[in-house]
Amino acid sequence: MTEYRRYAIYDPGPEALADFGAEWLGWDTRRGCETRGLGGALADSPRRYGFHATIKAPFRLAPGCSPLALVAAFERVCAGLAPVAAQPGLQLRRIAGVLALVFDPQPVAVGALAAAVVRGLDGFRAPLTPEERARRRPELLTAAQRALLDRWGYPWVMEEFRYHMTLTGALSSDAELGARQRLAPLLAGLLPCPHPISALALMGEDGAGRFHLLHHADLRG
Repeated sequence: MTEYRRYAIYDPGPEALADFGAEWLGWDTRRGCETRGLGGALADSPRRYGFHATIKAPFRLAPGCSPLALVAAFERVCAGLAPVAAQPGLQLRRIAGVLALVFDPQPVAVGALAAAVVRGLDGFRAPLTPEERARRRPELLTAAQRALLDRWGYPWVMEEFRYHMTLTGALSSDAELGARQRLAPLLAGLLPCPHPISALALMGEDGAGRFHLLHHADLRG
């Protein structure tokens, strides 16, 4: 199995929504190819990551851990987790300056699922280097977020986790209005309620910084 620079766990979303996301962003992580890129410059920032909700943020493999062992552990974790039917469904919202699909409010079961994955696979995560920690701008985080960063390698986990599927980069108010007007008709009919989380995806980041689907596992708990 090919080794990648970093690994991550995604929720790819229901198939129809995932298909749209790939076409909008311009990169299909499942097929490892470029798409039409309907979002154009709006999607420049999130393009290389592909359409997804991050469940476990990108991490380097710990010394002594192999990609094959990670796949096996990922399968075991997913086998013990039950699918989630999240209500209310996803809604288009502005968060941290970008447009994304989020839950409002976020169901407790969604946060619990993400926390279980983070805990279950943490042994495969290499510790942050000082440079990696500095890139997270710890001086701008709360004390609780810094503690999460140091414990789990990422500040937006556990009680700070918020499920989101990013569709744009940072937008001005005027650009946001135009993006909403473009996205609204394209998303019509693609946001089921409840929103199903029935499988997760193990992803790998290649040398160019683009993410690829490595393994897909159903939630079978």
